[in-house]
Amino acid sequence: MDLFEYQGKQYFARYGIPVSPGGEAETVDEAVSVAEGLEYPVVVKAQVRVGGRGKAGGIKLADTVDEVREHAGNILGMDIKGHVVRKLWIERSSDIAKEYYVSFTLDRPNKVYLGMLSKEGGVEIEEVAETNPDAIIKLPINPLDGLDLATATKWVADAQIDEGAQEQAAALIVKLFTCYVEGDCDLAEINPLIWTTDGIVRALDAKVTLDMNAAYRHPEWEVWSATDTEDEREAMAKEKGLNYIGLSGDVGIIANGAGLAMSTLDVVNQAGGSAANFLDIGGGANADVMTAALEVVNADPAVRSIFVNIFGGITRVDEVAKGIIEALRRVKIESPIVLRLDGTNAVEGRALLQDHLNESLVAEATMLDGARTAVALAAANKEGH
Repeated sequence: MDLFEYQGKQYFARYGIPVSPGGEAETVDEAVSVAEGLEYPVVVKAQVRVGGRGKAGGIKLADTVDEVREHAGNILGMDIKGHVVRKLWIERSSDIAKEYYVSFTLDRPNKVYLGMLSKEGGVEIEEVAETNPDAIIKLPINPLDGLDLATATKWVADAQIDEGAQEQAAALIVKLFTCYVEGDCDLAEINPLIWTTDGIVRALDAKVTLDMNAAYRHPEWEVWSATDTEDEREAMAKEKGLNYIGLSGDVGIIANGAGLAMSTLDVVNQAGGSAANFLDIGGGANADVMTAALEVVNADPAVRSIFVNIFGGITRVDEVAKGIIEALRRVKIESPIVLRLDGTNAVEGRALLQDHLNESLVAEATMLDGARTAVALAAANKEGH
């Protein structure tokens, strides 16, 4: 679960990480009330789970109550990269001397935590990596060892953080690591981490992704889950017990197994298309599961074709075929479907489907052929609209 900035700052504060004073607001009047409780100038910040708020006009400085009212009115309801602003964070403005970047995440291939620290903050880390990769100092951390203050102190020195800020930065980074580990985060990022003109190091922003596999350890997360404006497609999939992630393309994906689903996304991209989702139905491709999967993918108005890519190992392809046939009886499909079925009992499965094939239900022998056909059908369907 991705937290809003204000939620991330609340989480940071639990671990002693200094943040700017502020408050949340859902209306213009609430924004004014929060601002009046702070010292001007203040910053009015859109709360959305996407970057680029500043460039989109979602972060504004206000010197007076009238400016707070104006900016809050303009930002509430604003669309930022498809995310509608429904909440604001009003905080005391900071006099910034320097901006840095720090984050912790998991390096899965190497089975270690990965810290990233840069003296160049305030911009997207991808931009720093492209224009000045040497400015990002990476620190692999063995989970059994953790991160101590001595290591953090050396790290901030290696990253060439300003000398006057190094001691505070090292102490804050250790706290951030504690938040990352004990707080069960997939990502804990501060960008920018600022050094103010009066010599204080604190988090000016907060980007936190919580590992929902650990939710049973954190009943306090429930209050944030209740405010989570989840993707409607993902919410529907969750209700049906499906492993689904919504994407921005137009080729719907249904596959059995996370690895195959990821490979299917890659092959669709290789064929010149883009996936509308990641959907792994696991080993159970019976009628109920296939119906649920098709309902979720079919409900996405952006989908122009559906690519069902199944490799039967333990799962028998003839049972998958029966599931698809029954699912098509239950669901009115809006987009053409491309099937690639291989593995155990594939011949029997394809035979079962043979009489059902038509221009809207196409079978292909290979994953690449299936992807190419799905991409072509999506393009043709899009032109037809």
